[in-house]
Amino acid sequence: MTDAISFDDFLKVDIRAGRIIRAEPFPEARKPAIKLWIDFGPDLGEKKSSAQITELYAPDALIGRQVMAVVNFPPRQIGPFMSEVLVLGASDAQGRISLLAPDHDVPQGARMH
Repeated sequence: MTDAISFDDFLKVDIRAGRIIRAEPFPEARKPAIKLWIDFGPDLGEKKSSAQITELYAPDALIGRQVMAVVNFPPRQIGPFMSEVLVLGASDAQGRISLLAPDHDVPQGARMH
């Protein structure tokens, strides 16, 4: 079991929907990854992320896909790339990351409730 947090702590995590508008291989990363550019709508704009999702996804297949991401973590330098948001996913039994996304299209920047 994990440590409990308060509901107020949970509300501090800003998780938003965005649409991938660009994706490229990231060969400089220590672990196989894909560089993502994600549109979070007019309030947040475009943000970058690096995601270790190469086992289930190809860069070209990600364009236009909606994803969920934490948008209020500080940026993190990953090799030569600055990752500005944390794209969310879950691991399967083999450790492959499957992206978390809304079942239906939602506006870019929609906050998770």
